[in-house]
Amino acid sequence: MNNFLVTFHNIWNAKELRKKIITTLSFLLVYRFGAYIPIPGINPLGISNFLGSINSGSKGLMQILSSFTGGAFNRASIFALGIMPYISASIIIQLMCIIIPYLQRLQRDGESGRRQINFLTRWLTIGICLIQAPLYLISLTKQFIPFSNPVLSNTYLLKINTFYGKTLFWSIGIIILTSGTLFTMWLGDKITEEGIGNGVSLIIMSGIIARFPDAITKEIFSKLEVGHGGLIVLFFEILLWLLVILFSIVIIQAIRKIPVQYVSHYKSLGFDSKLIHKKHQYLPLKMTAAGVMPIIFSQAIMLFPLTFYDYVHNDKIKKFFYLFQDVYGLCYNLTFSLLVIIFTFFYTAITIPVNQMADDLKRNGGHIPKIKPGKETAEYIDSILSKITFPGSILLAVIAILPSIVFRLGITQNFALFYGGTSLLIVVGVILDIIQQVDIYLLNYYYDDLMMMKNRNSRYTISSKL
Repeated sequence: MNNFLVTFHNIWNAKELRKKIITTLSFLLVYRFGAYIPIPGINPLGISNFLGSINSGSKGLMQILSSFTGGAFNRASIFALGIMPYISASIIIQLMCIIIPYLQRLQRDGESGRRQINFLTRWLTIGICLIQAPLYLISLTKQFIPFSNPVLSNTYLLKINTFYGKTLFWSIGIIILTSGTLFTMWLGDKITEEGIGNGVSLIIMSGIIARFPDAITKEIFSKLEVGHGGLIVLFFEILLWLLVILFSIVIIQAIRKIPVQYVSHYKSLGFDSKLIHKKHQYLPLKMTAAGVMPIIFSQAIMLFPLTFYDYVHNDKIKKFFYLFQDVYGLCYNLTFSLLVIIFTFFYTAITIPVNQMADDLKRNGGHIPKIKPGKETAEYIDSILSKITFPGSILLAVIAILPSIVFRLGITQNFALFYGGTSLLIVVGVILDIIQQVDIYLLNYYYDDLMMMKNRNSRYTISSKL
């Protein structure tokens, strides 16, 4: 506790860091405020009543879709789509950079190429919003809730002719949902530039954490009911949750160090170089280099049969889609875990350039002991990466399906989402990143102060001698 107070005092004394933290919290507060503003013409109470009446499988789907927006999806908020269209666009552009030579050249162009890729990503985000916004309104008005009261409020918008009323409602809804995503994207950029941490990740994390107080409250009241175990069961649930968090931290930070030697030279009076020494360093390879992307990819595929079930009329396909209706069922989670393992290998293979790493080592005078530079080095790195990715993919799959497992053990749906999956990994990863950045800021701040004091003392010593 004393260390925490000292750290807080140091953060508050660092003026630049304090300003960045306040700026970050201010932007996040704006986002959380917008998550409670409904789309014009929508009655949020009607949606809440509907969500309370659906079955656990469909409610689990709604919880997954809403987990990245802090409940904005379930409230039909202006930020209902959240930052997810931008993340989808980023993933698509990243995959296209591997296939399209023009985008590969942009990646190698440095800052100018990065700006052009960001420009393409933003335009693709608008395109995805123009597709997802109508689908969201269709689900809102037809699939989940009929286009009638109590969801649609009795406003002037719907008092005019039915055709014009629906046209106006859809036009306004699409524009507002698209604008909400673009504004959220702008908030993320401002947080990255003027605040601390990655803005997009912080926005997602704020939405996830915003659901935690309600989730833990419902879990406490549930366990205090007669026959649900009481405080003892609640204590073991919290203990298990803390162990899962510790397990996630270990997985995120686990690395395999490959020893690397760099040969140093110096110039003599002539033109010949003479060997001084060898510097021993390490090439770190993360066990989960793909991060949470395999879970996001897998979840997107698993949501396909859940989303389009009511639109399919073929009996065989409909029967197959029905197997995946229950997100807490065995069929859903087995398929989900297999997809996570497959996508972990796929995403690691396309994002870790082992050939480029081997070429960079050779170019910089580095080599792995007992391994020849060039092709053999690339094969060795690829072999090590495959060996550590396999257990990493299995552990990611376990974390991905852990919410379903603990839900079957009696934990409420809201609190079960915090036992694993994308939500927990994002929160843990972002917090670790923020802690690292804060430590760097404090180190630089107090290092500069110490150097200034040292220079001031040295000048005082010189002046006193004079």
